[in-house]
Amino acid sequence: MHRLLATSAADIIHAVFEQRKVLDHSLAKAFQANPKWGKRDRNFVAETVFEVVRWRRALAFLAQDESTPALCAAQWTRMGYDLPEWWQYDGSDAETIKAREAELAEQPRAVRESIPDWLDALGSEELGESWDAELAALNQRAPVYLRVNTLKTSPAEAIDWLASYHIPAHEVSELPNTLVLNPGKTLPKSLRLDGRVEIQDAGSQMIAPLLEPQANECIIDTCAGAGGKSLHLAALMRGKGKIVAMDIVPKKLQELQRRAKRARATRTIETQLINPEAIATYESIADRVLIDAPCSGLGTLKRQPDLKWRIKPATIQRMRGIQQECLQNYSTMLKPGGRLVYATCSILPSENRQNVDHFLNNAPFKLIKECPVSPAATGYDGFYAAVLEKLPTS
Repeated sequence: MHRLLATSAADIIHAVFEQRKVLDHSLAKAFQANPKWGKRDRNFVAETVFEVVRWRRALAFLAQDESTPALCAAQWTRMGYDLPEWWQYDGSDAETIKAREAELAEQPRAVRESIPDWLDALGSEELGESWDAELAALNQRAPVYLRVNTLKTSPAEAIDWLASYHIPAHEVSELPNTLVLNPGKTLPKSLRLDGRVEIQDAGSQMIAPLLEPQANECIIDTCAGAGGKSLHLAALMRGKGKIVAMDIVPKKLQELQRRAKRARATRTIETQLINPEAIATYESIADRVLIDAPCSGLGTLKRQPDLKWRIKPATIQRMRGIQQECLQNYSTMLKPGGRLVYATCSILPSENRQNVDHFLNNAPFKLIKECPVSPAATGYDGFYAAVLEKLPTS
């Protein structure tokens, strides 16, 4: 174990816990600042950071100390490293850490699964007996899933292309045009910028097809962000028709435009800053509307373990209000008889079906079907989608 790498990992962890920095961004900045780190170096830092953040409370129990150096010591012991003399920390020594592993299973769920007490209580309240399985699944490491951009290539061609860079990938049998990389494999930035494949979790790839998009239709993606689902819709429409990708953040739409160019989807996708004027302009225009609403993101904890330490109960309450506003305001852009898909990357019913029921009580829509994506059942990120149809006006 190299001292510089160990110290760098601890610095990132400290920034995540104490300064509420986003893990992915902090790790990317560290890699950019240290271009001489080799693959093994980056893997060591990344694994240390992700696993310490993921297992914070369990590691604190093992080390009998909550400081970052002690948490790192416990994680490295789990990883099979001998702790070097130069790593100074308070708390249990390596042998005690190993011995306390047997006691961890007897600790409260919030400790052994490493989540805040309030979040454990909320999950138990909303999901009941299924919370145990969902929480355990959300603590597993996430594989990398890719969506093949059929505007540029096919799954077989994409597999061969990735193999030429020594990146084994396999088709996911239950999802068309979806690939998964071997455990521990990632997609280099140079290949991410090619446009043949997009990194997109398998659960996320289940959302766009629910719209059943048809060529030459007008589809509005109201919370498009950087455009993952807009690009998917463009491929499903075979590049024919119009997708209006909307968001409140101009930088995200600019990134979407760059991605659309790489994906050969610029003729299909146009971007629009969403505001009351834009909503009024597109009133009753769209054949289909996607509302991939802002949410707690609790379905993505396996990829974003830092999220459970950053969000607060008030955050989730605020998100519920935003979700209801999105349904009420953005649904007006759909034609009568058109299809609306409301989606989140949360597994909480209060962000999902409860919002849909509230909306249906106050709007001329009917529920066609639901598509909850369970991390425990699928191994994917947690998602939810409801398919609604707008009733014709009398």
